[in-house]
Amino acid sequence: MNVVFDFGGVLFGWQPAQLMASTFPELAPTDEMAQQLARAVFGHDDWQQFDAGKLTISEVVQRTAGRLALPPDRLLQLVQGIGEYLMPLPDTLTVLAELKAQRDSGADLRLYYLSNMPAPYARVLQQRHDFLKWFDGGIFSGDVNLIKPDAAIFQLLQRQFQLEPANTFFIDDLAHNIATAHALGWRASRFETAAILRSQMLQIKLLNI
Repeated sequence: MNVVFDFGGVLFGWQPAQLMASTFPELAPTDEMAQQLARAVFGHDDWQQFDAGKLTISEVVQRTAGRLALPPDRLLQLVQGIGEYLMPLPDTLTVLAELKAQRDSGADLRLYYLSNMPAPYARVLQQRHDFLKWFDGGIFSGDVNLIKPDAAIFQLLQRQFQLEPANTFFIDDLAHNIATAHALGWRASRFETAAILRSQMLQIKLLNI
């Protein structure tokens, strides 16, 4: 079985509203306003283009600051620091470690990742977190100019690592990404908590503990 992990919101914590509240407190004094600002920044096509490696940090900052009238210097500092901000979620990391142990003990199991991640952040994660070496392979969106939920990035992972769709289990926190995986014949689970994920894996015999 192939197990494919998303990163942000699954294996790494991602709290965009908190970032907005701490960086622009005068513009996001309430949770609702922080969430609205986060959607305006990270949900816009400009950020998707950055995810896909089609805009640089300076370009996405310039466009976003101009569009939303944000202080460019503070926005630049925020965007430059996101790679360091992304920290592993311990409970999900434990599940990953259990899967790795099974694979290393001879189980027919392979570990991959498929993440919407700009290249600068991908390089930071690879430098900072040795557990990324546990994966048998994977794709960062910024390296291939494609992003989820586009089926093309799923198909690229599938071709590159010769994944059989029916033997591939995908974990992501966003419903539209799960929908694409299902449309391609992959098995998939929308991530809620590591405990729920672990229970699902035990039920389908992905984990044997």
